[in-house]
Amino acid sequence: MTDPGPGLPWFVSVRYVDGEIFVHYDSATRRFVPRTEWMKAAGAVDPEYWDRNTRIAQSAERNGLVSLDTLQERYNRSGGSHTVQRMYGCDILEDGTTRGYRQVAYDGRDFIAFDKDTTTAVPEAVPTKRKWEAGSVAERQKHYLEETCVQLLWKYLEHGKAELGMTEQPEVRVWGKEADGILTLSCRAHGFYPRPIAVSWVKDGAVLGQDTHSGGIVPNSDGTYHTWVTIEALPGDGDKYQCRVEHASLPQPGLYSWERSQSNVVPIMVGVVIAIVAIAIMAGVGLIIYRHHAGKKEKGYNVAPSQDGGSSSSCTGSNPTI
Repeated sequence: MTDPGPGLPWFVSVRYVDGEIFVHYDSATRRFVPRTEWMKAAGAVDPEYWDRNTRIAQSAERNGLVSLDTLQERYNRSGGSHTVQRMYGCDILEDGTTRGYRQVAYDGRDFIAFDKDTTTAVPEAVPTKRKWEAGSVAERQKHYLEETCVQLLWKYLEHGKAELGMTEQPEVRVWGKEADGILTLSCRAHGFYPRPIAVSWVKDGAVLGQDTHSGGIVPNSDGTYHTWVTIEALPGDGDKYQCRVEHASLPQPGLYSWERSQSNVVPIMVGVVIAIVAIAIMAGVGLIIYRHHAGKKEKGYNVAPSQDGGSSSSCTGSNPTI
């Protein structure tokens, strides 16, 4: 980023396995460091791994600065905050096949993409496409995505299998709040792992993609995650909606409904009766009750804590300049 904000690094590089960040680098620390216990463990990677990948990340940092300058000229923009995002990786599918991808975006919009066989680009990226093809960058990227990336992914999965194989089911709570003639239904999934999850609202059996608001997937302090999704409905339609949750820890998608609270009439009547009895007792033995409490030490409560290997992991030229 050209202007990340006070105290924030302008360059950040993170790597994920199954949605979990396991290594991190930024322009403030300028060191490639582990983010999981299994990457810190002895024997997870070779002794030169961290120094080697630090040099690769520093090279990507320098290339990123050059690319930012190039793109500002190509889009005829100056000043303000601008961002280059690079994402590349590979997937091992259930049938054993693999796929790889590399995508670049500028200011949040697609710029150029490569998927092992073809390269797609917006008009402003055509010079970059030609440069990569002339310099054999595309061929090197294809080799990385088809060979090196897959080998590394298997290696990381082997070292982190205990932690990566862990699953925690989400605790799901649904509640509603009515105001100004609108019923807002909220569905919160808490304490789940791994990170990928799909939470949606269903009405009369149909999944609703519009008119929903999500809080994103947020990490908890214990390594699990939480998220929430809301939707607005008519006050009388609350029983027509269900929250649908899909997660690796669940054998099948779960459906959760909002249970309306019972009528407040009974609690109010019980409260009135209790109040009358209490008044009668206080009138008869008020002095005794007062003395009992006056001599009784208050009991304190603590606030509960809030829960809300081997070869280089980057190919030569995996972060070429634009």
